[in-house]
Amino acid sequence: MFSKALAAAKSMFGPQDMTVGKPMSVMLKFTIPLLLGNIAQIAYNFVDSIIVGQYNGPDALSAIGVTMSIQFMFAVFFMTFGTGVSIMVSQYFGAKDKENLSKTCGQALILILLATAFAMVLGLILSDPILRAINCPENVFQNASTFQRIMFIGFIGMGFYNVLSGVLRGLGDSTYPLIILLGCTVLNIVLAIWFVAPPEKLWGIGLGRGVAGSAWATVIAQTLSAVVCLIRLLRMKDVVTINRASMKLTKRIVGQIVRIGVPSGIQQLIMSFSFVLVQSLINKVVIPFNLADGSQASYAVRNSIFVAVNTAVMRVDSVAMMPAQTFNQVASTFTGQNIGAGKIDRVMKGTRTCLAMAVGISAVVVVAILVFGESFYRLFINAPDPLLTEKIVQVSVQMMHVMVIGYIIMAVANTIGGVMRGAGDTMAQLFIMVATNIVIRIPLTYIMVHLSKTPEYPEGKPEVFFITMLIAFGLNVIASCVYFATGKWKTKSVVQQKLPERV
Repeated sequence: MFSKALAAAKSMFGPQDMTVGKPMSVMLKFTIPLLLGNIAQIAYNFVDSIIVGQYNGPDALSAIGVTMSIQFMFAVFFMTFGTGVSIMVSQYFGAKDKENLSKTCGQALILILLATAFAMVLGLILSDPILRAINCPENVFQNASTFQRIMFIGFIGMGFYNVLSGVLRGLGDSTYPLIILLGCTVLNIVLAIWFVAPPEKLWGIGLGRGVAGSAWATVIAQTLSAVVCLIRLLRMKDVVTINRASMKLTKRIVGQIVRIGVPSGIQQLIMSFSFVLVQSLINKVVIPFNLADGSQASYAVRNSIFVAVNTAVMRVDSVAMMPAQTFNQVASTFTGQNIGAGKIDRVMKGTRTCLAMAVGISAVVVVAILVFGESFYRLFINAPDPLLTEKIVQVSVQMMHVMVIGYIIMAVANTIGGVMRGAGDTMAQLFIMVATNIVIRIPLTYIMVHLSKTPEYPEGKPEVFFITMLIAFGLNVIASCVYFATGKWKTKSVVQQKLPERV
């Protein structure tokens, strides 16, 4: 009895071989912890926004929202290596190549340290100039600057956590990262409440640090989680060996990581850069708003409304995009392991299964957002003026209604993209991202903002930003499906597999 329980525990918490068994079964076993982990992460983002919004108001919430695209842009430095490493890990694990698997993991640790240290220093230097360049409203600038600088200080811990949890998932282990993430989320929430809440609202023990407290809570929790992930990886000696020899940088392994990771990193950079450019327009939008006496609110208030709206919508957006992001990871790991094992037919069966699950779950999430969306927004919008709260919630709901169909579209695009990425083909997704987000979306946004200017909306109508995003989503899925149909992605594996194709 004990031996069976021990075997079951090892099966649940250990690396999962996705090259055998029914695709649906192995995917579900991998997906459920991954979904729960993403839900936990989203729950933290929601709670964090609720804490900051309720205790410090919409300006503080806006300050966090203004910095999101900037942080994501600098995270490219470690996400580049993380993508390459996770793909190589899944392929070498599928090929049962422990030597190259160990070298990949060992050298990844050195590359992550170098990348995150560089990103941290560069981010601290450029933080304020970038906020100025994107027209950050003056009433949120100081909070945004403080929040962003603290987050950059924690970049090393953040980078290690994201990449190492990705390595564990590449090994087919989604349960242990879930446990770590749940612990990280609980710790993050507890610290955020303690650091952010004023003393008079938390039994005299609140530190009242505002957005700075929220940032420090995240940095501390993610750094501790990174340490736990590293300990976990070092103890998996039956799967991977991390020592001085495996950590010595070699031209071949680093070259493979760079070849696979750089296109994906550039893709993320382009996405982030496009968000930063769009954010500079968002920061200028003014929303009509009259005070209780019928007079028009000040420019600063009308200007900050849409920044708060965009922050709120992006929080709900993280919920809506959860299935797309989850099945991107599922498809990537499943494909990587089976490509490494030479099982192309199994990859195609897994792709169909993954698409069905991604679209189905996305549809359920979209319905939930349509039904409960307004209630979500009310949780973290708490302006001093009740009329202002109602205005922010009203506009947020209107913007979300524009976006909903895009989430089902992106479930398809991200799943197809995950398959191609798992196969080692990251260049195609780069070209698609350049075409849809830079060549088309950015110019289209500027044009539509200009054409939608009216006396009521002197800097353009707010829905423009979400309409152009929806157009980019649609073009992305069309291009991804067309390229996928060519089958060229099947030839990009880092593992030179000579075994016959088998199911």
